[in-house]
Amino acid sequence: MSARFGAAEKRHISEKRNTTVRNISLFRRRLRLSAAVAALLTTGTGMAGTHVAAAAAAGCQVTYTVTNQWPGGFGANINVSNLGDPITSWRLTWSFPAGQTITQLWNGTYTQSGAQVTVTNVAYNGSIPTGGSTGLGFNGTWNGSNPAPSSFALNGVTCTGGITSPSPSASPSTSPSPPPPSSRQPCDIYAAGGTPCVAAHSTTRALYAAYNGALYQVRRASDNTTRDIGVLSAGGVANAATQDSFCAGTTCLITIIYDQSGRNNRLTQAPPGGFNGPAPGGYDNLANATAAPITVGGQKAYGVYVAPGTGYRNNTTNGVARGDQPEGMYAIFDGTHYNGGCCFDYGNAETNSRDNGNGTMEAIYFGNNKVWGYGAGNGPWIMADLENGLFSGVNQKYNAGNPTISHRFLTAIVKGEPNHWAIRGGNAQSGSLSTFYNGVRPNVPGYNPMKKEGAILLGIGGDNSNGARGTFYEGVMTSGYPSDATENAVQANIVAAGYR
Repeated sequence: MSARFGAAEKRHISEKRNTTVRNISLFRRRLRLSAAVAALLTTGTGMAGTHVAAAAAAGCQVTYTVTNQWPGGFGANINVSNLGDPITSWRLTWSFPAGQTITQLWNGTYTQSGAQVTVTNVAYNGSIPTGGSTGLGFNGTWNGSNPAPSSFALNGVTCTGGITSPSPSASPSTSPSPPPPSSRQPCDIYAAGGTPCVAAHSTTRALYAAYNGALYQVRRASDNTTRDIGVLSAGGVANAATQDSFCAGTTCLITIIYDQSGRNNRLTQAPPGGFNGPAPGGYDNLANATAAPITVGGQKAYGVYVAPGTGYRNNTTNGVARGDQPEGMYAIFDGTHYNGGCCFDYGNAETNSRDNGNGTMEAIYFGNNKVWGYGAGNGPWIMADLENGLFSGVNQKYNAGNPTISHRFLTAIVKGEPNHWAIRGGNAQSGSLSTFYNGVRPNVPGYNPMKKEGAILLGIGGDNSNGARGTFYEGVMTSGYPSDATENAVQANIVAAGYR
């Protein structure tokens, strides 16, 4: 939890954060379809071949990324690109160089014996076509140092970043080129600015260049089966075709929005609090998985359509700001889908789903509610929900510098540190960010110092007020107060993503 982190630990985390995106390259080897390899294939542990009585093209590239690190623990992502012939199942092996231990892993099944780790595919991600990739992530422990593994092997073939060719007797085939290097995504940009993401949520795309895990989970009504929805490639757009196939002929709800930061700050169905939701047990409703179709970079994706009564929350988080600790956050919303209900929020909230007083929240609000605060025009406005107040600036009610803003795709930013906070916003499809407020905390008692509690919510107020509506596509929360320059670079990335 963030309350355990002092200044020394934060410096330690910053020093370790840049550990690795490294391509592992040691040597090349030729894999021939001998009787020994055939025996391996029989057990499902060898490299699949496509040429009878000839050599199979084999090759792979691995990118290992420490996404975050804290005293004694860390999170990491591994992306595996298949540069050879298609495979239908995989086994990835490596050795930790300094006694690291995996404690939790997703998108695979693992065993660890001493330093040696073996991860095998799960049912939905065994096949990797030529030029395709898969990814996995894990949390682990370390003691003393946390260097990256120096070598990985896929189905027994060391990953070198290159491929071998089929034997001369094999039919000609074209060896694929390695995928181009991924550009930085929002959380890579925040990390480079010294304010890493501690939560990263999106149903539309990866927010790290190396992320290749699940974005969200859906549950279909026909049999209550669930399915994780991942990305088309590392750092890429959601694989909406997986959802469309899984949900064909029935309806699906979004049950989990995964946290890409590795801290497991995922969002799930919001529990009852000061107000009950309409679902059984007083929980809020879950969003219809197909209600907000869009395209990102020309690829189909789905947002989170929040109707009144819908809400997501995590009251037990890791690394999110508490008390008066600095933080930043951004979200991409549908600027045309809003109302005056309380409260369409994304951000930091109370851990008991109740109103715990002034300053116990710090979240982005979007809508045209005028009960607590408002800006110029008729709204909607980007404001900050700080509990017992929606603030458009330093004043409790009206602040002329906060404009009505309603772009179809809207970038909304709130950030805060001791006695200083800001609101920024812009068009997520073009242009730069504008600053609507940048100054001291509101001129109302109870907001300086802040008393943030560190829960994360989406679509609802801190006390589970659930009368609002809106649509969410992506958002993050950071450790530390991001610079305007960092946010400007994130905005450029969002524009380049191509929301349509």
